[in-house]
Amino acid sequence: MLNLYLFQILNGLGLGMIYFLISVGLTIIFGLLNFVNFAHGAFFMLGCYLCYSLLAATGQFWLALFVGPLAVAALAWGAEKILIRRVYHLPHTFHILITVGVALILQEGAIIIWGPIGKSIPMPDVLQGVVIMGKFAYPKYRLFLILFSAVIGFLLWLLLERTRFGALVRAGSESTEMVSLLGADIYKLFSLTFALGVGLAGLAGVLSGPIRGAHPFMGPEVLGIAFVVVVIGGMGSFGGALVGGLLIGLVQSLMTTIWPEGASLMIYGAMAAVILLRPYGLFGRA
Repeated sequence: MLNLYLFQILNGLGLGMIYFLISVGLTIIFGLLNFVNFAHGAFFMLGCYLCYSLLAATGQFWLALFVGPLAVAALAWGAEKILIRRVYHLPHTFHILITVGVALILQEGAIIIWGPIGKSIPMPDVLQGVVIMGKFAYPKYRLFLILFSAVIGFLLWLLLERTRFGALVRAGSESTEMVSLLGADIYKLFSLTFALGVGLAGLAGVLSGPIRGAHPFMGPEVLGIAFVVVVIGGMGSFGGALVGGLLIGLVQSLMTTIWPEGASLMIYGAMAAVILLRPYGLFGRA
């Protein structure tokens, strides 16, 4: 029984790191751009499908892990420059309308290209099998997922806290007008930030592909969980996205053992509890 709970805790950490990568991109975009991206889940789905296609074409998971997120980020950069920047100054209802439209285009495009039936994605050969630790065995790929996501999270923290780009993003979350007056190209900063946030969702899609596969209707589910994580952690907070992602991952994983029927319900129960105690999230600001 102890090994079962340890297994589920590790599963929860891996799931939580995936949720972190998705939600931190969402919260970075909102923090700087004050823009609500309802296409975020669709870009996650696109990352899964790119992983499938690149693996089918080359057999190289590491190539998919590198190229997939870059391709998603490049598409997001183009969408921001051509379409999304035109509605920044409009109310949030317009943000929702245009990004839901983008999500539907990506979803229907995935059905046209890959079909309506989900695709399974094989594990990379080197990460197949399990790691034996005494009487406990754990899949290599899931262990890799935890460690790799932690490294990405640390590098992202360094980018946001120790570079000029990160300083501009943090300053812009306080006042975009002040950053613009100081001479920064605010629209270039917006484009790069949007591409970075969406690229992280694409990376999460590639990483989760070998575990859950790819199907065209996964976007809304992922988007819903990402918003739960952001609400729990607090809009615009890097630390909040990490803590919120891990909390939701652990709750979901452990509840599948304790109360499988209520696993999804408890995600929203955790969100409701946080809202009652901290209306702006664990690390959010009023």
